[in-house]
Amino acid sequence: MLSRLALNVRIGFFLATRQIRRASLWTTGLIIFVMVLTFLNLVVVSGILVGLIQGAVNQVRFEFTSDIIVSAPDDKKYIENSPNLIALLKSFPEIETLSARYSSGAELEANYKTRKETDKPNTANAQIFGIDPQSEDRVTHLSSSVTEGSYLAPGDYDQVIIGQFLLSQYVPVEDPNYAALNNVSVGSKIRVTLGDVTREVTVKGIIKSKVDALTRNVFMVDSQFRSMIGRNDGNVAQIAILLKEGADPIAVREKIKRSGADKYAKIQTFEDAQPQFLKDVIKTFNMLGTAFGSIGLVVASITIFIVVFINAITRRKYIGIMKGIGIDGGAIRLSYVFQSIFYALFGSLIGLALVYGFLVPFIAGHPIDFPFSDGILVAPFGGTSLRVGLLVLSTIIAGYIPAWMIIRKNTLDSILGRN
Repeated sequence: MLSRLALNVRIGFFLATRQIRRASLWTTGLIIFVMVLTFLNLVVVSGILVGLIQGAVNQVRFEFTSDIIVSAPDDKKYIENSPNLIALLKSFPEIETLSARYSSGAELEANYKTRKETDKPNTANAQIFGIDPQSEDRVTHLSSSVTEGSYLAPGDYDQVIIGQFLLSQYVPVEDPNYAALNNVSVGSKIRVTLGDVTREVTVKGIIKSKVDALTRNVFMVDSQFRSMIGRNDGNVAQIAILLKEGADPIAVREKIKRSGADKYAKIQTFEDAQPQFLKDVIKTFNMLGTAFGSIGLVVASITIFIVVFINAITRRKYIGIMKGIGIDGGAIRLSYVFQSIFYALFGSLIGLALVYGFLVPFIAGHPIDFPFSDGILVAPFGGTSLRVGLLVLSTIIAGYIPAWMIIRKNTLDSILGRN
């Protein structure tokens, strides 16, 4: 039994290679082209949809949370015993650098010098972060997001940098319920109220980014922030941690927890800090991409079915002669299966070269400019390999069925061309 199967495989493979060599180059090229398009449809559509959200996740990581974010518990305003925790973190060999941030809600007011008593105050609520400008820039490269004016310097007293969506001229929609400051630009004076303390500050720079944590917030030098909140205990609200290249964020997170820091702080990797809705959107887009790609899979299967069916119909007499001289029908069916596998694999190999050799690095270097993220192409090799398997399997089925339909006909009828 095994020897007969092996013989059929050898004969089927010989017949397949012989037929492919003798086939029209235009026909073969067109079939492979369809396979390439199907593969790209399977991989690229879902990859772009997922990359749309993954780009936003990456930007939050690189511009705000970094690799690990340590923050105050939900029921506290700051991390207790912060100075000792910071000293401990600096001793970890996996940590490249970190930035400690003070934080508090505040009210901003503009145009207060020209406002009449009957005018409505021009105010907006925001979160204000007190930072060491140099440490923050080493971790999140915040200075690169300041596109108007300039970044903070350590001695910048009574100066702030402000997110673009706190200024009305940058708000993309007109909504009376969306509070933003009018007539404020670089060099403008605004008032900042923290609790009972109000201070006039100058806008030194404007932050333009696609990360909400930057575009709806204000940053000032930490020494001034401490003086405004009247606290000098060194307890901060957040610590953003940048790891050395190759360090595993999950392993470092667990190491920090083992030190006991999780008793008085919330310790998260950049993935833990993602909102649940972002994770749900990624799953949904993945499913949508798979659904759209399945349509291409059906089209490719139909194409192979038609090609093999027409090929077998036009070669009925030849098939009947082969059966008449003793070649098993199973070997002839296998020849068409091998042809289908060739088309699917060759098309997939070209598709893989296009995806990993061109599309992924090109889009990574030139992200797609979506309104809320710089989209990338997400194509994990495991998922891509699964899609290659699906393409090959569907093609095998599409090639076998028409071959079986033709070859099962009576040998004499096939030779004489009778229906």
